[in-house]
Amino acid sequence: MIKFKKLIYLAITLVVFYYLFIVNIWVTLGVIAALYLAFKLYKISMKNKLRKISSSKELFRESELGLFVALVAKVAKADGRVDELEAQLISIMFDDISSIFENKEKTRTILKEIFNEEKEREDNTKAIAQALNKLLGRSVLKRRQYLGFLIQLASVGNGMSSDEERVLNQIVTELNITPDQYNAMLNKFQNMLQNKQQSMSLAEAAKILGVNEDDDINLIKKTYRKLIRQYHPDILKSQDKDESYIEKATAKTQEINQAYEVIKEAKK
Repeated sequence: MIKFKKLIYLAITLVVFYYLFIVNIWVTLGVIAALYLAFKLYKISMKNKLRKISSSKELFRESELGLFVALVAKVAKADGRVDELEAQLISIMFDDISSIFENKEKTRTILKEIFNEEKEREDNTKAIAQALNKLLGRSVLKRRQYLGFLIQLASVGNGMSSDEERVLNQIVTELNITPDQYNAMLNKFQNMLQNKQQSMSLAEAAKILGVNEDDDINLIKKTYRKLIRQYHPDILKSQDKDESYIEKATAKTQEINQAYEVIKEAKK
């Protein structure tokens, strides 16, 4: 009887062991395999989607990235011209976006064409912002990240003009960002920029760029472009990060931009 009970206990122990360690392992491995397969299918789906988007300018224009580039063009040209610092930031943005596509050169050409065409139009900003808002769905973070980039773009160089502010206000309204949210972002950015402008000397500017005050302007420009490419806020990378990523990148970019402006002004 005792031996029989021991056998029962042993059998129960083996069954428990089997379900805890053997069955669960296979379940776990099955879940891992399913997740891996889902991830691979997602990558294939995204790859096909990107290939389809980049197959024509019109398809790209209607995509989320195409609509955003169009809004970048509206802000950049709002004051009548695209200055050097704006052009540099936009060029890097084109490189960032193109890097996720198979045909990078073709994609970059499409981006430039969309930008150049849209910067000459003033009648469709509202419609483009509405279309982007629809594609963004419920993503508040993406809206704020796109807006953060546009605020930075409008603020580089000589600061935000009244025309750039007007275009931004129109975009903000259509993206369903409240005035309080927009003003909070804008004030935070402008305070950060103002603090750097007030405190930066020529020596500090040279130190930030890693150049000497008497270096040739072409060398300084080359160094500036290298740094701005390294630290600028990548609009695609920021989409899977929190707001602190783009804030830190924006702060560093503005510091580099300000340093370059201080040195460039001193070289005149």
